[in-house]
Amino acid sequence: MGGWWCAFMSALFLVVGAGAVRAVEYGEMVQKDGKWVFQSTEDPVFKLMRNKGLITNEEYFKTSAQTGKNWKETADAALILERETKWPRYLKTAMHLPDWVDLGIENRTRFESYDHPWRSTQQNGGGQTDSQAIVRSRVRFGLGNGPFLFLFEGQDSRAYWNDNPGDFVNATTVNEYDILQLLGSATLDNVLGSGLRTDLHVGRMTLDFGMRRYIARNDFRNTTNAFDGVHWQIGEGKTWRFRAFLVEPVIRNEVKLDEQSADSVFWGTYVESEHLPWFNVNVFYFGLNDQKPQNKNLHRTYSTYGLRLFKTPAINEFDYEFEGAIQEGRLGNVDHFAYNPNAEAGYTFNLPWAPRFLAQYAYASGTNTPGGSQDGNFDFLFGARNFDLMPTGNFGPFNRSNISSPGWRLIVRPASNVTAQIKHRFWYLAEARGAYVAGVLQDSTGGAGNYLGHDVQLRLQWAVSNNLDFDIGYDHWFKGPILTGSLFLPICQPVGTRIRIIFIFR
Repeated sequence: MGGWWCAFMSALFLVVGAGAVRAVEYGEMVQKDGKWVFQSTEDPVFKLMRNKGLITNEEYFKTSAQTGKNWKETADAALILERETKWPRYLKTAMHLPDWVDLGIENRTRFESYDHPWRSTQQNGGGQTDSQAIVRSRVRFGLGNGPFLFLFEGQDSRAYWNDNPGDFVNATTVNEYDILQLLGSATLDNVLGSGLRTDLHVGRMTLDFGMRRYIARNDFRNTTNAFDGVHWQIGEGKTWRFRAFLVEPVIRNEVKLDEQSADSVFWGTYVESEHLPWFNVNVFYFGLNDQKPQNKNLHRTYSTYGLRLFKTPAINEFDYEFEGAIQEGRLGNVDHFAYNPNAEAGYTFNLPWAPRFLAQYAYASGTNTPGGSQDGNFDFLFGARNFDLMPTGNFGPFNRSNISSPGWRLIVRPASNVTAQIKHRFWYLAEARGAYVAGVLQDSTGGAGNYLGHDVQLRLQWAVSNNLDFDIGYDHWFKGPILTGSLFLPICQPVGTRIRIIFIFR
């Protein structure tokens, strides 16, 4: 499920039809460098399809009206980020499907390679590389055009060139031929004349909450979190909304169909308020009762309470974000108490390329008495980390557990469809005697210290069109004494580099 549809779509878009018509420019007036200029809003692929006679004038105008601010809602539109549902309907339009049928396909191919393997569980060392080509393909099929909608989304995630002993592969990189979403939704606008909207979702679904630190539909990772259960929301546009869910997390299997387990239950509530543009507020609670692991010492019963305060970035203005969470409960037979404050402050300059500079800090507690009566390692639940910490793939040495990390980031936009950034972070263990969780290492004496080093990451994203993206990145990790000393020398080298290239077609 990868190359066949690319060939099909390429042939579909390049077929020359009879009776090609002349394109009409559509656009809007926008202000640029103090002047009002015309900016075209025509989609080049739809324009090509019309010029080649694959769609009629009427279909072209109708499709154009459904883009921009008038996207067709999908059954999962209230569950996940807008960018995951607002995609052009090239395939649907080319196949002349009726309004109540939705169809889309997506493929992402990524090449990753790094030298100096750093996980204690990997056999490779001495400067050998761990290279992978990972492919994620999705197909979406929806029904409905009113208050009741249905959605099926299938996903196939694979990794290639990973046959050498010690290469990294698990259920975060591979999940073949599986059901990512299978749900129905019901929407009611203007509830009892109040102007409020409410939505109910039932089935298998993916979820995004807030900044996605604790619950996320994985974007960068090759496999995706999914949940079976019920989600409900009520709100007033973007001013405020209340969300609640009760689900069973889906257990990923590399080659078999994924399934849920009644031994693992996840629930929560989430409130969002944007009444004040300079003081947006999110308040949340998540509960987890995971009795699934065979080892009873790994059973988790957690309550996570959190608060997020933020202001959206704008030209010539400061922006900020604070998100903190406190976790309490039980891990096996010991008490669990952990916390995770995150803070950042930024400013967007009114200069060419609109540079935005961010100062960032993240802290996730660790266990200060290994083998004691209390566990302090923060559990990041089902969250993502690429947007503020670092990518998730065959490389990803840091997550939100026993970590303390100050850093900075610079983001520029040389063109409207190009984003470039540089990130620099310093990495420390929050508790020197606690485990370095991502690398599966621990010095219970604390004698090796807590400095893990620092890394510099470069990233360039280019959105060629609405259906084609390129993402190129490089990361260099300068490892600290804890990883280059005699304690860990056999499996950790002084430096680590990583490069990735991504192609997305949707």
